[in-house]
Amino acid sequence: MTKLKDWPDQERPREKLLSQGASALSDAELLAIFLRTGCRGLDVVTLARQLLTEFGSLHTLFAASEFEFCEKRGLGQAKYAQLQAVLEMSCRYLQEPIRKGQALTSAAQTKTFLSAKMHHLPYEVFAALLLDTQHRVICFHEFFFGSIDSATVHPRIIAQKVLSANAAAIILVHNHPSGDPTASISDKKITEKIVSTMQLIDVRVLDHFIIGHEKCTSFAENGWI
Repeated sequence: MTKLKDWPDQERPREKLLSQGASALSDAELLAIFLRTGCRGLDVVTLARQLLTEFGSLHTLFAASEFEFCEKRGLGQAKYAQLQAVLEMSCRYLQEPIRKGQALTSAAQTKTFLSAKMHHLPYEVFAALLLDTQHRVICFHEFFFGSIDSATVHPRIIAQKVLSANAAAIILVHNHPSGDPTASISDKKITEKIVSTMQLIDVRVLDHFIIGHEKCTSFAENGWI
């Protein structure tokens, strides 16, 4: 087996990243840099490719439980802990642009924040960003958990929180653990109910985002709100 150190510089993941940038690397090459070393009979790039094949995707690998992760060849508790630390740092980095008291300046910024908050959750969560009159963030609040439908999302509970926080506007958000952010009929009905309730207390619903694994759907962008 040819050792990774014997590969041409332009084919070694770390050297390739330094010369061409991280975006030039494949998923397997990025994972190989994280893993750092292979295992008996496998160089680190081959191990990374094998793991991606077994898990199916980076997302599935990242979402794996400690048991599912550690039972794979070449992995263990040390790498699991390292991965969780990397994921948490990434989430905090992506969430930094939106802090309490900071104004939202773009839909892209909001999408990045909400995706970082919710794309990894294995169950459905219905939440909202509460904003003041200048669209500055008051708080992010999770309202409902589990299977989300019109029977489980109660506009009255959202209205109570909005009033107690003295919010002037809100952005609704929920995730689809399946990874498909397509809006269902139920999603649209829920949104209509909440918009009607918020109008009664003079609070604007600026958008409703549905978060998938790699994409998200914006009701405002689609003209549904």
